[in-house]
Formats: sequence, structure tokens, C-alpha cells
Amino acid sequence: MFDTVRDDLAATLDEIREAGLFKPERVIGTPQSAAVTVTAGGTPGEVLNFCANNYLGLADHPEVLTAAKEALDRWGYGMASVRFICGTQDVHKELEDRLSAFLGQEDTILYSSCFDANGGVFETLLDERDAVISDALNHASIIDGIRLCKARRHRYANRDLADLEQQLKDSQDARRRLIVTDGVFSMDGYVAPLREICDLADRYDAMVMVDDSHAVGFVGANGRGTPELHGVMDRVDIITGTLGKALGGASGGYVAARREIVALLRQRSRPYLFSNSLAPVIAAASLKVLDLVEKSNELRERLAANTALFRSRMTEAGFEVLPGDHAIAPVMIGDAARAGRLAELLLERGVYVIGFSYPVVPHGQARIRVQLSAAHSTEDVERAVAAFIDARAALGE
Repeated sequence: MFDTVRDDLAATLDEIREAGLFKPERVIGTPQSAAVTVTAGGTPGEVLNFCANNYLGLADHPEVLTAAKEALDRWGYGMASVRFICGTQDVHKELEDRLSAFLGQEDTILYSSCFDANGGVFETLLDERDAVISDALNHASIIDGIRLCKARRHRYANRDLADLEQQLKDSQDARRRLIVTDGVFSMDGYVAPLREICDLADRYDAMVMVDDSHAVGFVGANGRGTPELHGVMDRVDIITGTLGKALGGASGGYVAARREIVALLRQRSRPYLFSNSLAPVIAAASLKVLDLVEKSNELRERLAANTALFRSRMTEAGFEVLPGDHAIAPVMIGDAARAGRLAELLLERGVYVIGFSYPVVPHGQARIRVQLSAAHSTEDVERAVAAFIDARAALGE
């Protein structure tokens, strides 16, 4: 049987390659940092890394590494269990309490990833009597999570408040309604209009959920994310997020929400009930990350400066960078094959970036998604801009 399947799969893979949509994996032989060493999948050698979600540069921060090493000795390597059997340690409860306080929520529940967190919310809270109203550009994990529940599904155009209001009007017969949005849309760097979304939720008696994975740690005056940025920390009912981006870069996710919501998730959320507990090393290191984030604005200020410099230099050089001030700075290319080729040329020039194309972004909107980090120096940013200019010339443009 598989011989037939093999031929079909090989043909599909060939189609992906011919369309310029194949996504190769490059192998790095060093810790995640502003500079990494590529060992396979590209020109070998040290390159500047402008494609990681390491926003605050904490993935190899010495204090985080020390905390992780100490935790390994104290708490062990892994739990070999789920939370409700014998997978809960003091360090898990401490991290949940710290995240609740940091995000201004009543309680928090940890997951193996934010993908699992988003996969476990909707089925637990909503059924066929309810409605979920989702931004059209929400993350794939939100889309998959919604598919698991029986609620009616409504979708509004990205950040379109008029369309959102229409969906709220169309779903007024539902028992419960949940508006769900990314806090920052990862392919564009655009920020959701949370204050206006909360205003509509109040007007139409709906709940609000935000996946703030690309914001917590560095967006907002104290790094508490898009609810802080928009002054609605007390008006958002559910926040999901990750420990795998600004908050250390390892893995793990969470739901921070109203107390009763978290309590029900502990009883019925399938990814929580049937997945091993978050590794205690990650939980302990995440506590150190929160210490660093809360005690100083230095890393956030450095990230903001790097972001502003890159965006201004690239615009001056004639590149189309989507507007905004987020550390995600998409350089629009259009053609998928050209974006992939530009990424290859940049790697040859010592700058590691990735070309994004369909199905990650719409057809005809391929881009190089540059991600700035507090770990980058001013010289790193200038070197990246120079490499873009040189690579563009090599493409004959």
C-alpha cells in the first residue's frame, strides 16, 4: 500500500519545490543568540541571527542558564507524569502565581506549549449553544483550537472593528460569545486594537481572549503585553502566551484568566490533562526571566532602539517594510521564489533570515520577516541593512 502513497507524497513534495515554497531546515551548532554558527542547510560559518523570537536576548543569558542548572540539581530533569497524577511541584505553582501577578489575571495554568494552550481553551468553555468570533489572521493554533469545539464560528477581517461588530450582532442569540485575537500578528507585526475590541465586548456582552505570544515581555510600559499597552489589563478575560519567545525562548505555554476559567481548564482541558508537566528546569528558569523583566527596562529599551534603527535604515534604502514599531519587521518581496533566493543570498553575506511564503502568508505576499533582538548591537543592525542592499543588487534589482 505505501508504495502508492509514497509516489503521491513525492509528487506533492516536488510540487512544493517547483513552486518555490519548500522550507529547508538549517542546522545551527551553537546556542541561540544574536550570532549563531550554521553547520548544515546553508553556507557553513558564523552568521547574524535575525529570525529568532529571542526578543530580549534571554535564550543564552547567563543568569537564566545558572537558574536552569541549579534547577536541574534541585528538581530533576522531567516529571514523567501529568499534573493531576504526580506532575506538580512547588516550582510549577510558583510560576503560575508569578505569571498571574505579572499579567494582572486571577490565575494561570501551564501547558507544554501555547499551541496546546490554545488547543485546550475553546472545547472546554464553549459548546453548540455558544459562538466564537475570531480575527481572520489569528495564529494556526487558535484556528485548530476552534475546530475542536462545537461552537458556531464567526470570523472578522483583520483588525476590522466594523466587521467585528457585525459578527457580534449576528451572534446575539448565542449563550456565550468569545472574541479571540492575536495581540500581535506574527507575520505583519501589527497590534490588535484591544481597547476598541473590549469596548465592543462590553456593548454586546462578550468575553475577550488574547494570544499575546509576540508581546509579553517587551510590549507595554512594563512588558506586560498588549493589554498593558492599551490600558485594558482588567478587561481581558483570557490571555494565552508562550515561554518560548521573549520569556527565555525554551518551551511551554500558559492560560492566564479569570479564576473560574482556569479552574475548569484544570478539570477538562485535554492538552493539560493528557500531556506531561512542563519540565521543572524550564519553570525555574522562567522565574528568573520574570525577575529580569521586572527589575529593569534596559532590554526593552535596547530592543526598541534596534527596531527603530532597522526600520528607518531599510526604508531609507528603498525597501518596503510594513509600518509599525514592533520588533517583527516584515520586508515585503511579493514573489515566493524571489524571497527564498534573497534569504539564501543574505545567508551567504552572513545574515540569517527566512523567506515566508504561502501557506504561511497569502499568495503574492512573500516576505523576509526580520526579527530584532535586544542581543543585537547597533553594528549588527547596520551590517544587516548593508547585506540586504548588497543581496538586492545580486538579484539584479
